[in-house]
Amino acid sequence: MTKTILAIDDSTSIRQMVAFTLKSSGYTVIEAADGQEGLDKANANADAITLILTDQNMPRMDGLTLTRTLRGMPQFAKTPILMLTTESSDEMKSQGMAAGATGWLVKPFDPHKLLEVVKKVIG
Repeated sequence: MTKTILAIDDSTSIRQMVAFTLKSSGYTVIEAADGQEGLDKANANADAITLILTDQNMPRMDGLTLTRTLRGMPQFAKTPILMLTTESSDEMKSQGMAAGATGWLVKPFDPHKLLEVVKKVIG
């Protein structure tokens, strides 16, 4: 059974690069353009999602708010959530971990590094 990843980013080009990278390695990808759409798609596909990959700075709902919201829902309490963002400060990373993020990747991302982290988290 293929593993499904929800990729959330307001940048179309980043979202497409992430989706291409993950699909090329056999993952199924659901895309969302902001945190609110990501939350909606997470709820609609709760049984299928193995991992959530989200940006931090997005309209409607940022990544930290999304992460906190998802962690408060029983169906996503243990789902790995990776932040993929331009934010690289230790303070922001600490906020991410406090919100429940599993890991933190900084853009621009190396496709091989992204796959390495995803494989480490979900196999």
